[in-house]
Amino acid sequence: MAESQNIEYKESWRDEYLRWICGFANAQGGRIYIGKKDDGTVIGVRNARTLMEDIPNKIQNKLGIVADVNLLLEDGMEYIEIVVSPWAFPVNYDGEYHYRSGSTKQQLRGNALTNFLISKTGMKWDAATVSNITVDDLDKESFDIFRREALRSGRMTKEDLDISNDELLDKLDLVADGKLKRAGALCFYRNAEKVISGCYVKIGKFEGSELLYQDEVHGSLLLMADRVIDLIYLKYLKAAVSYYKETRVETYPFARDAVREAVYNALIHCNWADNNPIQIRIEDDEMYISNSSLLPFGWTAETLLETHTSKPFNPDIARVFYRAGYIESWGRGIQKICDACRNLGADEPEYIVHGEDIMVKFCALQSAIVSDSKVPKHQSTADFGALDDALVQKILEVLRRKPEISQGEMAEELGTTRRVIQKKMILLKEAGCIERVGGKRYGHWIIHE
Repeated sequence: MAESQNIEYKESWRDEYLRWICGFANAQGGRIYIGKKDDGTVIGVRNARTLMEDIPNKIQNKLGIVADVNLLLEDGMEYIEIVVSPWAFPVNYDGEYHYRSGSTKQQLRGNALTNFLISKTGMKWDAATVSNITVDDLDKESFDIFRREALRSGRMTKEDLDISNDELLDKLDLVADGKLKRAGALCFYRNAEKVISGCYVKIGKFEGSELLYQDEVHGSLLLMADRVIDLIYLKYLKAAVSYYKETRVETYPFARDAVREAVYNALIHCNWADNNPIQIRIEDDEMYISNSSLLPFGWTAETLLETHTSKPFNPDIARVFYRAGYIESWGRGIQKICDACRNLGADEPEYIVHGEDIMVKFCALQSAIVSDSKVPKHQSTADFGALDDALVQKILEVLRRKPEISQGEMAEELGTTRRVIQKKMILLKEAGCIERVGGKRYGHWIIHE
């Protein structure tokens, strides 16, 4: 049995391994074996009987918890098993808080420690109350947006919504002990930055490292949710125009449903206590949406792309967005983002986790990128004479039969190298003879006869 999130092997006992026991107790529990190599081979311990008395006492004295310590025998060699249960309260070792994540032990610091301690008490940051904002201070337009969207989505009925703002906040569980929760203030207070100074959204259009222009969207979270997407698609993106019979078709380089879901996720899961705004960086080929946040303990960027349960960083804010119909409650948001990108023909997004920052990267649908250049799309300086050779004609013939074929597959079929095929297809693209629609995985080629 190999080491894992719940299994750790040590050849001999050291008191510093109390930190590992602390990490297991703060996570999902686990077992430490003393007298085993990293591959699980038993090598035994000489002083097993003494350790059977010392280890339980040190665990109790240093960590304040109890663990099962068992003496085991294999091939005539004694070794020790320490069974650690998960504890409901935070466990510390000399004031340090450790956590088992994957097959490693981490010492929690900063916001990670704060959120761990809050989660162990059952309290979330957005559930704390504010004393300087009342219901009378809240924004009418934010309430109007909520009522409109909740009714439109069918998440609440007209009878549910035809009540006073005080009653609505109470129904949404945004009031505690007669005071407004942070979630209620951020969702419905127009001056949300008075609650937390970094509560806004920054959008910037970039060309390489150069910032071309930018906007900041301020207000309540509901106002931001209502305005950010329209601003991105009206000001920052251009649609490629085509026609199906007499119908004008506009195709944007980034799937609107995917971007909308990603923005809503950022607003809901942002660790606003960091005082950092959500940042949206838009380039011709890529879009990045980033926010301060922490993954649930034990999660990685890969976990996000797998089927997972819903674990919102700010549950009360998430409840408001759910009732408004902006999100679902099954942890399907990222699946919907990936589906929307595939339906457009673009590559799936990439999730990047940097410490206390989570970023989603969208790649543009290349055929929908509209250049600001005055040069016509298919005008180029390609050597048109080079397009008349036999290999080019064979490439076009293959593309007519197999528009989804890759360049590597084409090289194999035509008995040449991928590099040669790549050079010929670059000439064909520059001349406007062929065009790629969709991403690398799901796209296909179009021939302009």
